[in-house]
Amino acid sequence: MIAQLTGRVVTVSFTEVILDVNGIGFLLSIPVSTYDILPPLGGNVTLLTYMAVREDAIQLYGFGTKNELEVFKLLITVNGIGAKTALTILSSMNIPMFCTAVVKADIKTLKKISGVGPRSAERIVVELRDKLDKMFPELTFGTSESANKALPYARELEDALLALEQLGFVRVKIQQAVSDLVATLPENQRSSENIIRQALRSLSK
Repeated sequence: MIAQLTGRVVTVSFTEVILDVNGIGFLLSIPVSTYDILPPLGGNVTLLTYMAVREDAIQLYGFGTKNELEVFKLLITVNGIGAKTALTILSSMNIPMFCTAVVKADIKTLKKISGVGPRSAERIVVELRDKLDKMFPELTFGTSESANKALPYARELEDALLALEQLGFVRVKIQQAVSDLVATLPENQRSSENIIRQALRSLSK
């Protein structure tokens, strides 16, 4: 696993950079926020990296800060959010702005990002709100209480998650099931009781 690279900037664009590391050129996909901190061509830079290994390719992603890398890794765990969309999100909003939108369940702001529709925005809120709140306590971007006010059915979602946890289900698993479920339910069917009932059917398959 390649976790960090230090090298000379050979070529660069808003979305990619090639670093010459001891004569080897590494191509990294980057967000615009990382592009902004790169030195001129020929300059040296150290970037944190995430390496995605697939059957047909090995892709490297580069980041100027640890926070960018950690948020990227969280985003790609959300169903329907791939690496390309995760980079777009990081390019569209800085970390405090993104965390604020998620913790406050600001679906309107999130769905303005290219590639993020209403369902994806809701999944991001449901699956990442608590994780971001704990990961970045130093950022004064809001609280879970404000998130519940911003999203009318956020309390129903949390009640459903707690009830399913008490039934013995692992939170990571039920978060995925509940977020997928809520994205398909009409708003008038998003009561905690109905979410629990529907989720139990899905989890029991």
